[in-house]
Order: sequence, then C-alpha cells, then structure tokens
Amino acid sequence: MTAEGFLEGRRLQLARGVLLQCIMGGYPPARFYGSDDGDLALVADPKQIHRLPWSKQPRALAICDADELTGESSRLSTRGQLKAVVARYAALGLAPVVATELEFFVFAPNPDPTQPFQPPMGLDGRREDGHSAFSVSSNNGLRPFFSEVYACMAVLGLPRDTFMHEMGVSQFEINLLHGDPLLLADQTFLFKHLLKEVALKHGLTVVCMAKPLAHTPGSSMHIHQSVVEAGSGRNVFSDDAGEPTAAFRHFIGGQQACLADFTALFAPNVNSYQRLCHPFASPNNACWSHDNRSAGLRIPASSPVARRVENRLPGADANPYLAIAASLAAGLYGIEHRLEPSAAIQGEFEVPDNLSLPCTLHAALERLKRSHLAKELFGTEFIEGYIASKTLELTSFFDEITPWERRVLAAQA
Repeated sequence: MTAEGFLEGRRLQLARGVLLQCIMGGYPPARFYGSDDGDLALVADPKQIHRLPWSKQPRALAICDADELTGESSRLSTRGQLKAVVARYAALGLAPVVATELEFFVFAPNPDPTQPFQPPMGLDGRREDGHSAFSVSSNNGLRPFFSEVYACMAVLGLPRDTFMHEMGVSQFEINLLHGDPLLLADQTFLFKHLLKEVALKHGLTVVCMAKPLAHTPGSSMHIHQSVVEAGSGRNVFSDDAGEPTAAFRHFIGGQQACLADFTALFAPNVNSYQRLCHPFASPNNACWSHDNRSAGLRIPASSPVARRVENRLPGADANPYLAIAASLAAGLYGIEHRLEPSAAIQGEFEVPDNLSLPCTLHAALERLKRSHLAKELFGTEFIEGYIASKTLELTSFFDEITPWERRVLAAQA
C-alpha cells in the first residue's frame, strides 16, 4: 500500500482463504474458509509499524490483525487466536509471560535445492566443519552480517538477551527478552523476517527449517512460560516461601494433557519430525524435569521469582503466534481443571506410552483431527481449516521420490 493510502486510513482487505494458503501456494476446498471466500479487513497494530532499515528505498512494515468486516477477529487468524488465549488469562486476573529462543542456520546460497546446504566460506578460505559451538572466533566471516542484524534489531525495537553459536554447523541462537506473549510473537516474526532480508544483502541464506542438515542438531523455538498476577506482577508459580505452587503443578499438568493433541501446531511440517526423531535436545515427549534437556517440558534452574516452564517441542519452523497460543492454552487448561502432572523425571529415562507424542506429520494431524479439546480451545473452523491446509502439504510431499529412496531401494529385488 502507498504511504499516502495508509496514512489516510484506507482499509486494506484480503480474501479469507489466504489465511489457509498452504506453503506450496494452493488452497484447501472453499468450505474451510467460507464458500463465498469473502474479504477480511487487515487492521494495522499501531505499536507494530516499522520503517525497514535494510531497505534502500523507504519502506515500512505494519503487522496487522485479520478481522471480519463486522469487526470481530477472524477465527482463522493465528494472531487473533493468541490474543484470545491472553484474554482468557486476563478474565482470571492473570497475565502470561513468555520468552522465545530461536535457532537458525546461516548458509551459502543454495540455488539447486537437490544439493545439501553448505556453510559460507570463512575468512581462512574454508567452510566451517562443525567444531565452533559456543566459539568466540569470527573466522566464519559473518561479523559484518551480524553487525547489521544487531543494528536493524535496534531500529525495530527488538531487545536481545544473548546471541551464540549453537551446536550445528553454522547454526546460531538468539534469546529474546521475556514479556507479553503477543509482543514476543510479533518480535519473533519480525526477527525471522529481518534475518532473511539482511542475509540476502550479504550474499547469504538464513534457513529456519527444523532440520536442514543430516547428522546435525536441528533448530528449535523453545518457549519459556510463566504466569503472573495482573495487578501485582507476582509470579503465581512460586509462593511466599519460594516453593512451587499448585498453579505451577496444574500448568505442567495441562501441558502434559495437551501436548500430544497439539503436536501438529508445534511441529507443522514434514521436516519438523526429522528434528524430533533424534531425541537429544529435541525431545519428542511430554515428560517434565528439573533442568533435564531430554524432557519435553524443562524447568530451568532459576530463582523463585523466575520460575518458569520451558516447552522444548516447537521447532524454528513453527508459527510463533500459534505455538505460543497453543502452549499457553494448554497451561491454562491445566490451571482451570486442576490437572496434576506425572512425577518429574531425572537422568536417563524411557518415555511412558501415555507421554509419547506423534512422530510423523501424518500421525500428528490424525491426532489433531480426533481432538475435541483442540476444537474446544481454538474453534472447529480453525482446527479443520488448519488440518486441510497441512494435509495438502503432506500430499505434495508424498508426490515426490527422495534421493534416499532412489539410492537405497532401486537395487532391491
């Protein structure tokens, strides 16, 4: 939209079906978004209008809510779903607080998708080989890229906590500061967009797939969650003596009760399960533990005021609005129904059957399809539309034959 049109308050409208567009560009049948495929209004959030610092031509980006023309939020909008979950907390005098940890890879350009990704050429003329986890070296030659990333974050008002080189080859992680869930979802979205745009300027490719490289750790989007009293800001997960409260237990119980039903919301792509099938640091379970990274729900070591639950299931490919909404909705469900969690696990453990999660996109969608709870919390229209869109993507994947199948199976009798 032109700046003049935006400043005049001209309404921008969008077909409802676009909210269910699949990643290849197609759409599920019209019955999932209204047979007329009528318009939605895109209503800019005045707090989320940003001049884009990486663009030579003056441009701005406005994060919008997708509202029905009658004024209410569209049930197909993931940002709207997150706002609805936060409102349910507010009705109880509570406010959730979240932080996201986002992992991503920085690669050389990859014009041929049949070829594996490669790290960029380093200053020494070599490509990183995977021995740089938590290194302070700048041998990879990425310092100019990250300098512009930091500068753009400052312009967009994205406060950062820590940046580090992660375990994978040319893999990095940012921890965003904790705060309001909607704000953090907006910041996570903006950061991912920023990364890709700045990378293109530097002749690089940023990839937020869950598992872009074989034999290498995948990329997560861990969600840290606590709940405070809306007035005082007191963390309801700790009592006056600093001990865990019933609300803390119930929040974990709700997460455990919902994680299997909601797996397709946290792991939305075929590739998501490539990350989860190698369980170290990518746990595909609903167990909980104090500071054990093998558990799907980890309680980080912290002071009582910072007591929180880390949901380790979502990947970097997850929609931040939907993943945060689903995780917070699960915790609230536990608080409202006073659900008790299983016993905490420590050390090496085997996952009980009742705490295992779907391990393929097909299985996750089937579980979501049967979930009365998901439809209760997010609405039948959203869940059925989401499943329809993801089913199209899964069908597209099965229409292709992978190099592994040709290499390994062609010679079989």
